[in-house]
Amino acid sequence: MLDIQTFDARAGGNVLYKAFAHPLAAEATARLADRLRSAGALAVYDPDGVADALWALNPAMPETAESYVHDVGQLGLKRAGQPAGALTDLAQSRCATLLVAAFDAARIVARITPHVPPHMHVTTLDDARIPGAMLGNPARYLDRVNFATNYAFFRDTGTPGGDGLHTRLVTANYWSNYGAGPVRLWLRLYDATGAVLAEWEQPVSPGPAGLAIDSQEVRARFGLPGFEGQLFIHAIGAAGHDVVKYALDTYGTGSEHTLSCTHDANAWPSDRYAGLPAPKAGERVVLWLQNSHAAPIPAGAVSLDRMGAERPVTLDKEVAPYASIAIDVEGMLPGLAWPAQVELRAGRHVVRPRYE
Repeated sequence: MLDIQTFDARAGGNVLYKAFAHPLAAEATARLADRLRSAGALAVYDPDGVADALWALNPAMPETAESYVHDVGQLGLKRAGQPAGALTDLAQSRCATLLVAAFDAARIVARITPHVPPHMHVTTLDDARIPGAMLGNPARYLDRVNFATNYAFFRDTGTPGGDGLHTRLVTANYWSNYGAGPVRLWLRLYDATGAVLAEWEQPVSPGPAGLAIDSQEVRARFGLPGFEGQLFIHAIGAAGHDVVKYALDTYGTGSEHTLSCTHDANAWPSDRYAGLPAPKAGERVVLWLQNSHAAPIPAGAVSLDRMGAERPVTLDKEVAPYASIAIDVEGMLPGLAWPAQVELRAGRHVVRPRYE
């Protein structure tokens, strides 16, 4: 299971998780990791207990030699793979680089400077931020309105103009009700392997106007082959609400007569998900497992189980970063039939499973 805190029923979504998991932040963190790897031995100062989540979501981060905290109650506990020492001991460190695991970290760096040895270079997570132009509140990076994001299943298959399955995402500018100014969507489309197919921005009309993004139009605009993947959505300029709410239609053309509509889920991964039905006789139930992170889902990290049976069957294949795979429920749980329900043990690797 990923060592991350994602959602608290009292406080809502964990904005730090969304700041780490944002695809552009993951790319910036990978660049930071490259610089740290070539800079010699690495020490980490973890003032807020976030280093483990940073390393869990970013497998490119290098191994650490030392870690430090200022909370004496945390001494000896592992942070980024190393037992935490007291910040006051940092002055004796021989590490070449110190990573301060915090955003908006200028004040923290100024406060700890007396403890930093002269040879040590200090860097912070401010080197792993998303672009400033995407921030609704640039004065406070971890403001939740800076990370109004979500993922959607997105598919367009078949021959353009012929038989095929398509998706249409519909949302509205409900942020206008909270006093938002201009809002635009930053969108990135991934295929089934996790490769980026397209990236674009789309303006949102002012006021409580609706907006639709149709897979057929996207496929034609970018000259794409058929795809089955996911769409990452970031609402820039949001106010009052940090989740992109939407409805998603799946519809068929030509001889395909499929029609469905689903509401979005919250934009935070969970340990487990319920509500997946076992197939009826003559029916096939497909679970779409979509990796929401830059870290691969290891083989054996996800499993299916009949609700209440406590006999989970693990998925024996790795899922690449941002990849989507179709899982035949019958193939993993043979003989299980409706009205039985299936539990997905997702290990916090996926934001929202979808089934057909």
